Amino acid sequence: MKLPIIKHLISFIEENDEDYIVETIETLEALTEVSSLKDEELDVIGELISNLYGALEVDKMVKEGTPKKEALNTFMKRVLGSIDT
Repeated sequence: MKLPIIKHLISFIEENDEDYIVETIETLEALTEVSSLKDEELDVIGELISNLYGALEVDKMVKEGTPKKEALNTFMKRVLGSIDT
């Protein structure tokens, strides 16, 4: 996951709507079923999906009252913690 991408997506959600992100995730998930995709292409799609889901999680925390910077830091600590274990 890339923090700059998640930050950009959060701004996009604020300016538009999270429904765009949800629909993008659904589209990308459908693309993963294409049998002719190479592993590298699937990796890129997977990374995009991860960033999109991350943005939705951070957006949810912000809507629940967590300051944006704190929500981003909390999310990234959780991600990094799950990678370490």
